[in-house]
Order: sequence, then structure tokens, then C-alpha cells
Amino acid sequence: MYLMAAGCLCCRRVLESSAHETVFMLGAIILIQIKEGVMSHTSLIKSAYSIFLLLLLTTITHLYAADTLYKPFVLAATAPLGDVSALTQTVTGKLTGSGFQVIGQYAPYADATVLVITNDKLQQHATESEFGAFGAALRVSITKTKDEIQVAFTNPSYMAHVYQMKSDLADVKEKLAAALGNQGEYGPEEGLSAKALHDYHYKFLMPYFSDRINLHQYKDQKTALDAVENILKTGKDGVKKVYRLDLPGKEESIVGVQLTGPSGNCSGDEYIMSRIDFKKTKSTGHLPYEIVVTKGKIYALPAEFRIAINFPDLSMMGSNSFASIMCAPNAIQTALTHAVGGKMDTE
Repeated sequence: MYLMAAGCLCCRRVLESSAHETVFMLGAIILIQIKEGVMSHTSLIKSAYSIFLLLLLTTITHLYAADTLYKPFVLAATAPLGDVSALTQTVTGKLTGSGFQVIGQYAPYADATVLVITNDKLQQHATESEFGAFGAALRVSITKTKDEIQVAFTNPSYMAHVYQMKSDLADVKEKLAAALGNQGEYGPEEGLSAKALHDYHYKFLMPYFSDRINLHQYKDQKTALDAVENILKTGKDGVKKVYRLDLPGKEESIVGVQLTGPSGNCSGDEYIMSRIDFKKTKSTGHLPYEIVVTKGKIYALPAEFRIAINFPDLSMMGSNSFASIMCAPNAIQTALTHAVGGKMDTE
């Protein structure tokens, strides 16, 4: 009975004390029991071992419970069914009035509008991180469902951890929430910790953030950007420019693109989202896809990573699963490669 009580005390103290203090307490309990002759040495060792396991379990539980869990999207507000165009203008006004710049806007399919935004602070954070351009722009979506209009935005902190940025972008998130509202994060049923996001990959043998695809390269940054701009104007393979952002003081740019593809081609935005964005609260802000140009080299994230970070709970098989868009990774890579002037290895 005494050992059980002592164990509970230690479990409480482990949350308040350093590791060496906890070890000292456990040792003190053992010495008291030996001195008082309450139990045999063998029984005491077994009991002490049980206390140790309890301490370990409590500590691990506490550490995991202390982790902040993130989800990819934030629902800012909902509105009754009405004029999406008018609401989009209102949202744009709130963003610009709060210091954000709207650098791109497009409608990937019916009843969906995406605004791409940035601000000086976000760009500053991006320049401080390797391949920070992937996190230099955020997306605000206005989506009309059968019941309501949903205004949402990509969670800056979630994306910061995914893209391994040096800042968690908490300041940007706070400012964005103040401008548009914050009714809570959404996406998967359970969020992911900063560590899990930093090392994220969907499944065993699936790509990480570091497994970027080198689509093509040119002799320098200007040549690369000029070539990409010219090809995107032609809409080659159904790829069109949505926005471009050049990071200040750094040879790195991000270019967002709309993917339409030929009829039935599974690189298309609508093709993919019609199969995986099936929940009541829509994840329209997954779009648009992007490429990053850095020092003349052009990169994209593998679809197995880029799609999974926004739909981490998507099942592997069945309806509304990755299996339903199995053709997407190769189709997207092919379309993006052609859109920047490159060729696939098989061509």
C-alpha cells in the first residue's frame, strides 16, 4: 500500500521535477523499505520495478499530451448561401486591410475560389529557411456547398512545420485569424505534432519533404523564370499560371499553377478534388499546386507528399482514397515537367 502511494507521488513529481530528482525519490523509497524490513529484497525489487514502469508510462503520456497538435486548415467563418463573388470581395478587403497582399486568385472548379496571399513577415520567414519559398504564400478558400459558404485558410503553423521553416509562423496565423476569424482547425480527425510534420511522410517508402523532384534547370534564375513564364502563357499540358512570388534578397521564387489537363486526365485539380475532398468542411485550400525556382533549378514536391500533407488521413484503398487517384503522381509530374520546358526520363 505504501509503495502504491509512493508510486503515485513519484508520478506526480515527475511532471514537476527534473529526472535526477525523480531518481533520488525512487531511491529514497527503496532505502526506507529496506531499513524498515517491510518486504523481502526480492519483493521490493519487483515493486520498485513496477514503480519505474509506472513512472516511465506517466512521463511518456505527459510528453505526448504536452505536444501541440496541428491540422492543415482553419475554418475562418461560414455564411448563408448567397453571392460568392460578393463574399470574395469582402474577404479580399479584410485581407488587404490587415496588411496581406493578394498575389493570385482563381476558380479551380465551380463554386470554389482560392485567394493566394502573402505579407512582408511571411516572406521574411521564408527567406530564412532552405526552400522556404514553399511556405511563402498561404491560401484562402471560399467554397459554396449545398448548405453554406465556407471561408477557410491554410494553417500557417502546420505548413511551417511541414516545410521545415525556422519560424512556426504563429505571428502570421494570429494576424490572419484576426482578419478573417477562427472557428477551429480541421482536416484529419487527429492532428499531428510539430515533430511528426517536420519528418512527415504518408507511409513507409513514401517521399519526404527533402525528396523534391528536379523538373528542369537553366543556366541562371532569370533564364529559368523567363522560360517558365513564356511556357505557362501557352497553357501547355493544361498548366496555367495563378501567381508568382519572388523572395526578396534571395534567388528563389514560387509559382502557383492551375492544373486542368485534357478531359479525363488525372493531373487536373477538379479530377483530384472530386475524389478526395469529400468531407462536409471542404479542403479547397489544398490548391493550387506550386513549383519553386531556385538559382535556375526548378523543383516540385512529389504528389505523394504534396497531396498527403493536406489529406494525411486519406485511406490507401477504397473509395475516396489514394487508390482513386493512383494515376495522379505521374500525371502531375509529367504536366509540370512539360510546363517548365523539361522532358520526362521516358521521353
